[in-house]
Amino acid sequence: MPRIDESKEFIPVRFALLTVSDTRGLDKDKSGDTLAARIEEAGHVLSARTILRDERTEIAAQLRAWCADPGIDAIISTGGTGLTGRDVTVEAHHDVYEKHIDAFSTLFTMISFQKIGTSAVQSRACAGVAQGTYLFALPGSPGACRDAWDEILRWQFDYRHMPCNFVEIFPRLEEHKRRK
Repeated sequence: MPRIDESKEFIPVRFALLTVSDTRGLDKDKSGDTLAARIEEAGHVLSARTILRDERTEIAAQLRAWCADPGIDAIISTGGTGLTGRDVTVEAHHDVYEKHIDAFSTLFTMISFQKIGTSAVQSRACAGVAQGTYLFALPGSPGACRDAWDEILRWQFDYRHMPCNFVEIFPRLEEHKRRK
C-alpha cells in the first residue's frame, strides 16, 4: 500500500518549468503558476522557468540545455500536447528522451478520465528520461497540471513515498555510462 515513510528525510528536487504557448506571457501563465506554487509548497526548488512558442526545435533545444544543467533534476512542460497542427511539445520531448516512462501517460489518462470523461482521449501527456533528468509534458490547462502534480508527481518526487519513487533512483539513471 502506498504510504509516506516518516523515518526518511525529505530530499528537495530541483525543477525547471517550461510553458509552451504562442499567446501567453509569464503574467498570464496560470498553468505555470499552478505548477510553480505546488513545486515550492512541496518543499522543492524551482530552478528555472520560461515560456517558449510552439516551435519543436526551440522546445527540444531548451529541454536539452536543462538536461545538461547539473542544477536541474526534473523538467515539467505545460502546453502544446493537444492534437492541433501547432501542438509540437510531445514531438520535441520525444526528440530528447533516452527512455520513455509509458506508465505516466497511462496513469494520467486514467486520472483525467475520472474528471473529464472521454475528453481525456485528446491528451498526449508523456514522460521520459534524458541525461539523468526526468521530463514531463503536461496539457496546458491548470486543471490538468493540478491533476498531474497532485495525483502523480507530488508522490513520485517525495523520497519518503513507499514502496518506491523517482528520487531514490536518481543515482542509477545514468549507470549505463559507467559500464565499459
